[in-house]
Amino acid sequence: MATRSELNTSVLSLKSLRERRLTLAQKRTIIGYIFIGPFILGFILWFLIPALVALYLTFQQWNLISPPRFVGLANIERLFKDPLLPMSLKATFLYTILSVPLGLIFSFFLAMLINTKMRGIAVFRTIYYLPSIIPAVANAVLWAWMYNTEFGLINVIVRGFGGPKIPWLQDPAWAIPAFVILNFWSVGGSMIIFLAGLQGIPDIFYEAAEIDGAGRWQKLWKITLPLMSPIIFYNLVIGFINSFQVFIIGYLITDGGPQNATLFLVLYIYRSAFQSQNMGYAATLSWLLFFILMFLSYIVFKYIGTRVYYENPGD
Repeated sequence: MATRSELNTSVLSLKSLRERRLTLAQKRTIIGYIFIGPFILGFILWFLIPALVALYLTFQQWNLISPPRFVGLANIERLFKDPLLPMSLKATFLYTILSVPLGLIFSFFLAMLINTKMRGIAVFRTIYYLPSIIPAVANAVLWAWMYNTEFGLINVIVRGFGGPKIPWLQDPAWAIPAFVILNFWSVGGSMIIFLAGLQGIPDIFYEAAEIDGAGRWQKLWKITLPLMSPIIFYNLVIGFINSFQVFIIGYLITDGGPQNATLFLVLYIYRSAFQSQNMGYAATLSWLLFFILMFLSYIVFKYIGTRVYYENPGD
């Protein structure tokens, strides 16, 4: 049998074990840190450190071979003297102004079109969504062939209706419209988000509107659009951020041409960094893009975000 001292030792060890045992709040805190750990790690590795390096390079001249050399504000001063920067900003803003609202309208229209309960509708949803998951490089190669002036599919159809050949990728006036049309090809992602929002609207709202004698357009303007405004706002913000970061189609289809008409800002950053081998100026352009997106996001949230209807806004 155990002696009295051994029993006292066992009791003390059990008490110390209970004291060391974590409380429920501490366990939840640890689990929370485990879940947010990947995000924090990714934020530090893929945003914070590159941003700090880009800030350092803004005041340096570095050609990727020799050591960086401090040049002060020379890269920032070059922004005001660079003749290609206004052309790049013009191409980027023009593409954004045209592609984002038209893409929202088109994707919302498709979502309304497939938001029906009919036989085989899942096939059409798949068909409309499929182009958005095709790799961007494959899309660029496909549309470069479709826009070919001589034997491209689009010009073949245009000539079939008696129209002239359109120099889609050779005329600066047609280059941006060609890319805007190309953007319609990949609206499947926002279409699915719109579809999810449409299916989340209770039918009781439409039934009550029909009892009051509301027509199709009245239900659209008074019920659908207000209840869908948070999703419309989300797709708007994501759309204009993605449009400012367009790169692959401009690089693979036109390489910034013709006459720098599609020299988007991200493409110009790439050229400055890896073709001109001026990492300092490329970092400066990157920070310019960051501040443009921050300013536009502020404008969008201030003047458009306040008009969004939230069913349960909270306290």
